[in-house]
Amino acid sequence: MPPAGPAPELADVYEAHFDFVWRSLRRLGVPEAQLEDAVHDVFLVVHRRLPEFEGRSSLKTWLFAIAMRVSQNVRRSLSRQPSELVENEVATEAQASPDEQAERSRAVQLGVRLLNELDADKRAVFILAELEQLPASEISDMLKVPLFTVYSRLRAARRAFEAALAREQARGSWRGRWKS
Repeated sequence: MPPAGPAPELADVYEAHFDFVWRSLRRLGVPEAQLEDAVHDVFLVVHRRLPEFEGRSSLKTWLFAIAMRVSQNVRRSLSRQPSELVENEVATEAQASPDEQAERSRAVQLGVRLLNELDADKRAVFILAELEQLPASEISDMLKVPLFTVYSRLRAARRAFEAALAREQARGSWRGRWKS
C-alpha cells in the first residue's frame, strides 16, 4: 500500500504525542527513574522509522506498539539488576497537604503494582481500554489481534485487577485490626 502522503515531521509527532507516549510507558510499568530515557528511546525509534510509516494504522497505534517494545526492554533490563522499588517514585502536588500527598502516593503505588501483576498482553489491553479510553476495535488494530481477543483479555485483566485489589484491601483491613 503506498503512503497516503508525505511522512509527518518528527517535531510534529513529538509535540502531538509526547504526553501519550509518556503515559503509556508509565502505565506499561516503566519506573519513573527510567521514564525520560524510555521516552527518548521511543522517539529515537520514531526518528529512524518515520520515513517507513505507511499510515496503515493510526500514528497513535504505531507509537503505542513502539512504546510496548521499549517498555519490555526496560523492564527486562531492570529485572537483571538490583533496583529501587517503584514505591519510591511517585510525584506529588505542591498544594496538597502531607496527608493527601501520602494517600495519593499509596494509591499510585498500589495501581502501578497491580498493573505490573498483569501479564503484558492483558496489561496493554487494560491500559488502552480503561485508562486511555480507546474503543476495542482500535485496540484490536493497534495490537494486531482479533476483536474477540481484545474483549477476552480485557475481561480477564479486569477480573485479575479487581481480585488483586480485593486482596490488597483485605490485607489492609486485617493489618488495621491488629495495630491497635
